[in-house]
Amino acid sequence: MKSRFEEVSLLVTDPGVIADQQRYVKLTREYRELENILHARKEYVEALSGRDEARELMQTENDPEMKEMAREQLQECEAKIPVIEEKIKMLLIPKDPEDAKNAVLEIRGGTGGDEAALFAGDLFKMYQRFCESKGWTLSVQSCNEGAVGGFKEIICMVTGDSVYGTLKYESGVHRVQRVPVTETQGRVHTSAATVAVLPEADEFEVHINEGEIKWDTFRSSGAGGQNVNKVESGVRLRYMWKNPNTGVVDEILIECTETRDQPKNKERALSRLRSYIYDKEHQKYVDDIANRRKTLVSTGDRSAKIRTYNFPQGRVTDHRINYTIYNLPAFMNGDIQDCIDHLIVAENAERMKESEL
Repeated sequence: MKSRFEEVSLLVTDPGVIADQQRYVKLTREYRELENILHARKEYVEALSGRDEARELMQTENDPEMKEMAREQLQECEAKIPVIEEKIKMLLIPKDPEDAKNAVLEIRGGTGGDEAALFAGDLFKMYQRFCESKGWTLSVQSCNEGAVGGFKEIICMVTGDSVYGTLKYESGVHRVQRVPVTETQGRVHTSAATVAVLPEADEFEVHINEGEIKWDTFRSSGAGGQNVNKVESGVRLRYMWKNPNTGVVDEILIECTETRDQPKNKERALSRLRSYIYDKEHQKYVDDIANRRKTLVSTGDRSAKIRTYNFPQGRVTDHRINYTIYNLPAFMNGDIQDCIDHLIVAENAERMKESEL
């Protein structure tokens, strides 16, 4: 790995490599990953040599003060070594190449009618607050509001550091048990909303024939004054795409009304088209991972019930790892990192088994 790191360090400065954007991006990612491993290696080598040096001093030194210093150094190094070993094991686990990417977050009301739409709205607020706490940017690309509030569907782009690697654990069916605002008898109902998290596709990873895209423009609806009524800023694209995994030709329809600027809406609609195709083309890769793993943690299986939010008991349960907390208000307020950390630990344990580490 050390020799590979030195090789990659030279390659990323080569003008020929920089000109090949796809190769350059792959190499810079590899450089960052190897840099972390090599930094841990340096710490490990220093701890081992510090331990050996302290042992030698304790055997050869006659000065009691120097012996005591050597004893302290030995204890410090012996405590450090297993910690660094675990860190190196984690770094040696094969990483999902998508983890560093931005993500498209889609939330849809499922079974439960109006209550499901309200719950989808609550999930959106939860993720919005979580993204704020992480310093990420969440921008709504399109939404379809429910009759009594919430959303039948809302699609957002989340940008920041390692967004997909964190949010991918949220893909699946989220179930809620509570008394809906529409319920007059005070009975607890069970509803559901689905969450899908897709990695944002880079331009060069998906090949789209832009000449075959059919564009329509329309007037946006909602608040915004006279501009909304007069300017056709909303865009709609239609694209016929052949799925390489199934051979079936699908018509993809995407609308974007996020900004009042038509060119920006076109750019964002294209970004969503790339992410959609990228996700479909990589479904086989995702399925292969799911088949290899003994646990379904972050495979993105959108039909799996992953979590239950029980309001009467103030309880949140993640069914994949039997994780339960009794602080539902804080969880709904965006405090979800602890649950994600437990999911990451569970997945890393599986990966360590697979890698025989």
